[in-house]
Amino acid sequence: MEEAKQLFKKLKIHSLLDLALIIPTSYNDTTLSTTLELGKVNTLEAKVVDSSIYSGKLRVTFNLIQSGRRLSSTFFRVTPYHHKLFEVGSSHVIQGRLEEYKGYLQMSQPKSIKEIGKITPKYKTVLKESEISSLIECYVNEQNLYNEGLDSKEVSTLMHIHFPKSLEEVYEGTAFKSDFQAVLKFVEAYNHLKKLRGKRADFPAHRALTGGIETFVENLPFKLTYEQQEVIAQIQVDLAREDKAAKRMVVGDVGSGKTMVILASVMMALPHKSILMAPTSLLALQLYEEACKHLPKHIKVALVMQGRDQGDYAEADFIIGTHALLFKEDLPQASLVMVDEQHRFGTKQRQSLEALVSAGAKKPHFIQFSATPIPRTQAMMESELLDVSLITTTPFEREVLTQTISKQDFPNLLTHIKEEIAQEHQVLIIYPLVEESSEVPYQSLAESRGFWEEKFDAVYVTHGKDKQKEEVLMEFREKGNILLATTVVEVGISLPRLTLIVVVGAERLGLATLHQLRGRVGRNGLKSWCYLYSNSTENFRLEQFSQTTNGFDIAKLDLKFRDSGDILDGTIQSGQRFKWLDMAEDEEVVLRAKNRLGSVEIKKIDLK
Repeated sequence: MEEAKQLFKKLKIHSLLDLALIIPTSYNDTTLSTTLELGKVNTLEAKVVDSSIYSGKLRVTFNLIQSGRRLSSTFFRVTPYHHKLFEVGSSHVIQGRLEEYKGYLQMSQPKSIKEIGKITPKYKTVLKESEISSLIECYVNEQNLYNEGLDSKEVSTLMHIHFPKSLEEVYEGTAFKSDFQAVLKFVEAYNHLKKLRGKRADFPAHRALTGGIETFVENLPFKLTYEQQEVIAQIQVDLAREDKAAKRMVVGDVGSGKTMVILASVMMALPHKSILMAPTSLLALQLYEEACKHLPKHIKVALVMQGRDQGDYAEADFIIGTHALLFKEDLPQASLVMVDEQHRFGTKQRQSLEALVSAGAKKPHFIQFSATPIPRTQAMMESELLDVSLITTTPFEREVLTQTISKQDFPNLLTHIKEEIAQEHQVLIIYPLVEESSEVPYQSLAESRGFWEEKFDAVYVTHGKDKQKEEVLMEFREKGNILLATTVVEVGISLPRLTLIVVVGAERLGLATLHQLRGRVGRNGLKSWCYLYSNSTENFRLEQFSQTTNGFDIAKLDLKFRDSGDILDGTIQSGQRFKWLDMAEDEEVVLRAKNRLGSVEIKKIDLK
């Protein structure tokens, strides 16, 4: 058992189904061939009728028992062992690729097989062949698979794959049978969901939060969308529980009105305190402005940022801050903790915020928000770990025209930029790099800066490594015409006068990133444009993107055009690859796996 544990560790696997999903890459079949098949590996009974040496090579002529035909074989690198083995008169079962040359059967360097009628799976792993085979024989059996919650078809499929009686029952041509592939997709999804569920830990809450939100909602200058109301209702149910602290992720598309969901949650928490952590000063400031504007006047709001606080956070009902919050020793205890754009914080930072305001075993209710839409399949999977709400619609229709352009369109682009600036609108130009590089066939920020500064006034420049980034963005918001940047302006920042964005080298970016960038324009319903500048004329991916406006559909497209990655932590990382499951297409499979997980009582087999 101890030895097995070490082997599981080497394989980096944690569950019985992880082991069962290590699928043979091929099989060694020693079943006797019933017919002669040219161009394929045959296993035949044969007797040596002649052997001779010819320029260092051994030539052996066999008589095939079943067909009575002659077959000649040549052995290269010959040892005394070969001479002894293939003595005239000796009988063998030989295996090798059968060819025919001018009517004569040939088999180059056949193996003489001891054991016949056996199919041996071959596995490619870090372990020795004998080690992985013994693990599979020991653990992968019907009883264990049933205990994992699989049904008879799934159990029998996995047993057939690992212990086949014949290759016909496993393969169609050279691929696994399609119903086998369908089972493997399901088992892969089910195993992943099960592991996520195992990681979920629930704690009691500080207290139930039942503050009213009716007057707040009635006094808003606009009507909440149906989806906003739905998510707010889900959060009301979450927060009203004392036995279990809420753990919810709200994923909203660009401009879907997540801020109102945040403010409604603050109202529910009253008379107790709420804290919200945002990844940048700019986002924190923006949320602070919105909170002051829409929350009832008697609610005290404070802002905590490096070097400048607003309001008294010790007294405040709602504290908004950057990670500067983590350095406040005297942060009051909050019953509701929220994190905006949570994937931009490290796990450690998120945990320390929770730890700061936890009281012993009790935890605050926790809601995280993200403006990076995820595919529905991913949302289904994530919901094993925490509750997930999606806001897929926007409060008003955004009119953004997306077009792919190239060099010859540049004069027209310049004219368009001048027209927008004349109307006091702003323009954002995104470059792939800060400095020049021979790797990238586009100008960098540094190279093109001079051109724009010469032709236009109020040109601002920023990028990821720029220490002054937030100050530049704040000043641009008030005074700028053109902002030149790399993709740092991606998430959440509101630039109300921005109506035109140009993404240089757009084909180099993921569709999710392009969607976030496009989301910077048209925030206030102004007619806007997103130009995708590319040297490559044919770009199917960008064409598809131009025709798709909903972020959740884009997330699905993004999956289609690249591998689906692992799905923890709110962003798709290129971590775990699913081998059988297609996250873009197999929504129904994930749903079935999820339903199964909800309905079976699983006996856990621990491989740790």
